[in-house]
Amino acid sequence: MSSTDMPRPKPGVMEIAAYVPGRETAHGAAKVYKLSSNESPLGPSPKVAEAIAAKNADLALYPDGSAHVLRDAISRTYGLNPGNIMCGNGSDELLGLLCQTYLAPGDEGLFTQHGFLVYKIQIMAAGATPVSVLDTDLTANVDNILAAVTERTKLVFLANPNNPTGTYIPVSEVRRLHAGLPANVILVLDAAYAEYVRRNDYEAGIELVSANANVVMTRTFSKIHGLAGLRIGWMYAHEAIIDACNRVRGPFNVNALAITAGAAAIGDRAHIDRAVEHNEAWLGRVVEAVEALGLSVTPSVGNFVLIHFPNTPGKTAVEADEYLGARGFVLRRVAGYGLPDALRMTIGSEEANLGVIDALKSFMA
Repeated sequence: MSSTDMPRPKPGVMEIAAYVPGRETAHGAAKVYKLSSNESPLGPSPKVAEAIAAKNADLALYPDGSAHVLRDAISRTYGLNPGNIMCGNGSDELLGLLCQTYLAPGDEGLFTQHGFLVYKIQIMAAGATPVSVLDTDLTANVDNILAAVTERTKLVFLANPNNPTGTYIPVSEVRRLHAGLPANVILVLDAAYAEYVRRNDYEAGIELVSANANVVMTRTFSKIHGLAGLRIGWMYAHEAIIDACNRVRGPFNVNALAITAGAAAIGDRAHIDRAVEHNEAWLGRVVEAVEALGLSVTPSVGNFVLIHFPNTPGKTAVEADEYLGARGFVLRRVAGYGLPDALRMTIGSEEANLGVIDALKSFMA
């Protein structure tokens, strides 16, 4: 069969740069510390294993298509109407559903210069046009975003805090952004790292969603709750947006174990607090130690830091990645985010954090 006879994907699909997750392995290292995907070093709540064990007998049955147990648990935690909540196979699926539901060829979706790569992928998968908006000092710039809005704009994605930079904009700026958008444009607030933020001027987006019909907040269980392997996300939105997306999503998009585990995890406040305290204790310590080596670090409010390396031969980000990887420390290359001279490091266990600091000392010597 010749190549001209092969099935062809729809126009635009082959122009999408496939998402590449953080590397997991380090060849030749006796022990590997994976610090490339912003996973929780504490893992999930002990209550998750108990809940999953109790659910094992029911695995021959389809899960509840509405995920009502998980939605009810989320609504109790945040005081929300469960009718305004949708759960998904990670927040990635929900971002994709929003694109599939509200974007068509000729439409535009906006995202910031160093924003999550999935935004561009899902916009293009929906056949729409991705529009990248310049940041200022690796931080979202509201004026730039508003200036990029046209009559074709239908979705505006804002990761707050942003991955991979760790920066955020205060709620006053988020509200100014929303106020400047036309009523038919949806502002999507991706608050995957919201639980880690300890700033008085930060809000994840609940109040803005509650008061407006064109704002969506997405959240995830992959970070603070330590459940990345089960792929659980949720979004809070006006009932009209929930209704529209429900017509597009798969009927059983969240599996039974994920529903059970998520409900158990979100109810364990003590475990969540421990995860936050661990991150608070180590975030500043890692930054201080890395900066003492002469490297710059972008101020972060998440559970990771963005470390910048010089262009000096022997001291570049590529060489640092190779040096750390050979010693079992797997960080995240972020060249795909337009940051070729940086590595992103998840705040890991005490052993992992100290190991990276020691290895960087040797590398920079």
